[in-house]
Amino acid sequence: MSANAATSERHPAGLRTLFLTEMWERLGFYILMAILTLYMDQELGWGDATKGSIYGAFLGLSYFSPLLGGWMGDRLIGRVGTVRTGAVLMTLGYASLGCSSRTLVAPFFAGLLLVGIGAGILKANLSVLVGTLYEERPHLRDAGYNLYYMGINIGAAVAPLVATAMAVWFGSYRVSFWIAAGGMILAQAFFLRGVHHFPESGNSHSEAGTEAPAMASGDIQRRLLALGGLFLVAIFFWTAFYQNGFAMTLFAQRSTLAYRWLRPETYQFFQPAFILVATPPMLALFAWMKRGNREPSTPGKILSGMLIMGGSMLVMALASRLGGNLDQPLMSPGWLIGAYGFITLAEVLISPMGLSYVSKVAPPRYRGLMMGCWFAATATGSYGSGFLGRSYGRFPHDQYYLLLAGLLGFSACLTLLLFKRLRSFDAPGAA
Repeated sequence: MSANAATSERHPAGLRTLFLTEMWERLGFYILMAILTLYMDQELGWGDATKGSIYGAFLGLSYFSPLLGGWMGDRLIGRVGTVRTGAVLMTLGYASLGCSSRTLVAPFFAGLLLVGIGAGILKANLSVLVGTLYEERPHLRDAGYNLYYMGINIGAAVAPLVATAMAVWFGSYRVSFWIAAGGMILAQAFFLRGVHHFPESGNSHSEAGTEAPAMASGDIQRRLLALGGLFLVAIFFWTAFYQNGFAMTLFAQRSTLAYRWLRPETYQFFQPAFILVATPPMLALFAWMKRGNREPSTPGKILSGMLIMGGSMLVMALASRLGGNLDQPLMSPGWLIGAYGFITLAEVLISPMGLSYVSKVAPPRYRGLMMGCWFAATATGSYGSGFLGRSYGRFPHDQYYLLLAGLLGFSACLTLLLFKRLRSFDAPGAA
């Protein structure tokens, strides 16, 4: 094997920098996600309707602001500058949350605003930077995004454990906000240390200037239409997915047997932990299938993920029917852990695959904007999770989860209708 061939089979060095940056950034973000509903409930004393509205609005902001981040990275200050700006805003936001209390709510809202905007503009550009590393190794792009996604989930797995420890030791969730701020400082340090791996490769001015003329306007339109279909499908997935921080957290708090070291916020550990366990064998399986030209296409993986996600909501519906509807601590933790197992498989098949698909299909001139649109679809779904969450206590929980399962079934049908268009832009040779 020649040196060039050997190099083409290795992941680029910049992936390690982005892996570590996202790992520490997600530690802080998922600490916040693990305790946000509980902090509003126990320390601020707000009701379900208020908590649901704020939870959905915060997630919506976090995933709509990548549209702003995509524009900033594409046209204003480049990807590296936008990542730095977002990191500073998030650090200030966590510090503001750490200063909030029942009698001092202004820092709470200011902190959510800063974190929501900062996370959005940072995340869109980190995700595009991953794709730019694989311009000369497109056959490794899906695997690269899966590895990057493992960095996300290491941070996400540790976060609820940190939040649990702080709550047990200090009797308050507020300390965790300061831990999140420290995580953001480390994220910035790792990013600055490895920024030389993409000095201008992440600045889409150069990308657009060199690649865009080779793409006909008709091809651009077809690509944008395919991406639009993907974004529409993704909304329903994220509406169900983000029940982990609201309805499923309330199920853990009200309907599940309580233990000292297995608190409501602790359950959010299982999903990212399962991803860390499941991703390596799944990558090995896809690599084996690829060698025999049997690997499913990216849209095929997304369709499978939608069906599996529907199964997770059916598990929660059954758990609710068998006793969870009573809002009494009767149910075994196994129900939630099992549901998170299904959610894990669905997430691995949808989230990193969606990022990879956007990266390879989006026209270079619109790459940042299209990545922002992917997160805007996430925002719409996450806001929908909070909007539906306002009704969590208004009718039996099994009906709530059956509604979500129905929405996911509809999204799977929609994926089938769009399948041919989506697959037409997928990598050649996919099964």
